[in-house]
Amino acid sequence: MSGDSDCTRTSPSPGSPPDSEFLTDRPKYVCSLSPELITKAREELQEKPEWRLRDVQALRDMVCKDYPSLGTCLDDAFLLRFLRARKFDYDRALQLLVNYHTCRRSWPEVFNNLKPSAIKPVLESGFVTVLPRRDPEGRHVVCIRPDRWTPSNYPITENIRAIYLTLEKLIQSEETQVNGIVILADYKGVSLSKASHFGPFVAKKVIGILQDGFPIRIKAVNIINEPRIFKGIFAIIKPFLKEKIANRFFLHGCDLNSLHQNIPPVILPEEYGGTSGKLDISAWNELLLASEEDLLPDFLQLVLPCDSSPHDLLVSGDADEKQCDDSLRGMKPQLYYCY
Repeated sequence: MSGDSDCTRTSPSPGSPPDSEFLTDRPKYVCSLSPELITKAREELQEKPEWRLRDVQALRDMVCKDYPSLGTCLDDAFLLRFLRARKFDYDRALQLLVNYHTCRRSWPEVFNNLKPSAIKPVLESGFVTVLPRRDPEGRHVVCIRPDRWTPSNYPITENIRAIYLTLEKLIQSEETQVNGIVILADYKGVSLSKASHFGPFVAKKVIGILQDGFPIRIKAVNIINEPRIFKGIFAIIKPFLKEKIANRFFLHGCDLNSLHQNIPPVILPEEYGGTSGKLDISAWNELLLASEEDLLPDFLQLVLPCDSSPHDLLVSGDADEKQCDDSLRGMKPQLYYCY
């Protein structure tokens, strides 16, 4: 966690050398991107290596000036995640960083005591995992299988915790920060009873985090084996989706050939018509469980500063919660109809 001195430094002047020795007391940032990814980041994310540290310092200064009590990590590597996720637009990166923290502070059921060992049962169920090979665009494929969840074992919030921790681990990679990720969601066997746990209130929270509260680029969401009930689920989700994200949803049904147009068989397990062997969740589980000490300390033990105002929170309060509950009552007949 940063001390008071973090907010006393000044931004470099426009004429300053771009990679001058800013914040020498911090861990020195060393770029791990390949030359190809440096070029991709320049073209797609407006990232200029020669001005990278200047841009990070500008974002750091904005945090210190506008949100001195945010309680965030201010290291170069951490702030770079937010700049890359918003194509080096300072204002949008700052808002994303604030949202990142306020989303977590507003949903204690998900973010209290959030660490890999706490969600071990979810990992062992196979609800969420990451395929061992990246796709041709260099993107990790996050595989989500709701049929592996038994609601009587633990609440839906445990699944959300597992997905969030998976994203936290993935985003540590600079390659993932540039390339983004792909989601593969297998809805085989999802029943009405399971779908009823994912009402508008939960949907709004999750979509809010993924769209506006986490520094990751979701490039595609592939849905496979979706039952009729998914029409009702998607009806709940869609109002909260931005058009750009909604256009990245691909519904394949049982058509593996359609799925293979988006994710090549060479990286898919046999369960999805691929050639990479049976789906094995053990490697990812071991990696995530071993990363407990590696995740950011302020992420694992986040405490809302006593002088923070609840009005700063992005995620809604009691009024929106009531509105979502009302929406859920309206959606239930549609769920039953689709089922």
